[in-house]
Amino acid sequence: MELTQAKQFEIAEVQQWDRWYRANFINSIAGFRAACLVGTVNTQCIPNLSVFSQIVHLGADPALVGLINRPRVATPHTLKNIEESGSFTLQHIPKTLLHKAHQTSAKYADDVSEFSAVGLTPFYIPGIVAPFVKECSIAWAAQLVEIVPITHNNTFLIIGKIQTLLAPETCIQADGFVDISQAESVASVGLDAYYEANLIERIPYAKP
Repeated sequence: MELTQAKQFEIAEVQQWDRWYRANFINSIAGFRAACLVGTVNTQCIPNLSVFSQIVHLGADPALVGLINRPRVATPHTLKNIEESGSFTLQHIPKTLLHKAHQTSAKYADDVSEFSAVGLTPFYIPGIVAPFVKECSIAWAAQLVEIVPITHNNTFLIIGKIQTLLAPETCIQADGFVDISQAESVASVGLDAYYEANLIERIPYAKP
């Protein structure tokens, strides 16, 4: 089907829909996104873990990563922990951990570690404050650079400078490309859908 055959929706119409139907529609039409677990720790040394799909590659030199945090009232723990510790980790979610990873999106109390609640293991590397997830195979740690408020919808862009990366050597190709499908990393669509990602092909750098 071509775009000329698709149904057109004006945003004024979309805004009249049921809240959850509208959220599912707009979130899923945005397409595939990386599904990652973000690890942080609070001032009481309680590790926190939360699933994120709004991950942004901001550059390779310096190596920067960004993530969009929802309004503070909706998801306060990750943002607060990063503000206070200046550190966070991200890890791809293998399909074997999908249900445990998704469960971290539940709103647990401040004194509850999502690691314990869902049955995952915090793993620490010297010099990195935030916890990794031992059961994951691709991860990286970042040091907070800045938090940019997005005033239009009260969300936040958290920018971190990558410090440490972990990946299986079997996933790293000769030119440095990391084939994350070899680690069975999942992709996310919308609020609750996950997909397996398989490499179709690599296409050479385009030139005029």
